[in-house]
Amino acid sequence: MAKAPKFLYLTNVASPIGDVLLVTDDQVLVSLDYKGYEHRMMRLLEKRYGPVNLVESSEQDSQIRQLTNSIQAYLAGNLTAIDTIAVNPGGTVFQAKVWQALRSITPGTVISYGELARHLGNPAAVRAIGTTNSLNPISIVLPCHRVIGANGSLTGYAGGIERKRWLLEHEGVDLAHPSLSTKHGQQLSLLD
Repeated sequence: MAKAPKFLYLTNVASPIGDVLLVTDDQVLVSLDYKGYEHRMMRLLEKRYGPVNLVESSEQDSQIRQLTNSIQAYLAGNLTAIDTIAVNPGGTVFQAKVWQALRSITPGTVISYGELARHLGNPAAVRAIGTTNSLNPISIVLPCHRVIGANGSLTGYAGGIERKRWLLEHEGVDLAHPSLSTKHGQQLSLLD
């Protein structure tokens, strides 16, 4: 007997970096991806839930409207507007720990994968953290874009390097400066 599909709600938000797709389950954000990356988004959702049926969310729903407003406020420059969005990325215990740790990276700063591994008390887990970052189902809100290579390179981003570059510059990271200092004058630590 085939498993019944899981009904999730889809909201499309226009943004300066292309349409952002929000997927919610019981008004909790379970996915944030980009138009053009629906295949990746669906693959991650189906791995988690099995068969999925996405239903357009109602703009009348105040929780969805609040979520949309928070995303739009972040994209308009209020970098902390996304800090309190309720998320449920699923994943293993290790993945959940990595994804939650991403929220502790201050907007306008970046850290290396090695620094993140050390922060999590597992300095040997650099590759596992990189893989986990690539599977992050909730871009922007779980800010994997703030994690860069040890040499300061942007490395991969599931939504494309140009989006990662835009998000970092939007947050005030000066990517043209070799030391990668922030607009707040804070020197970034790349300890690898």
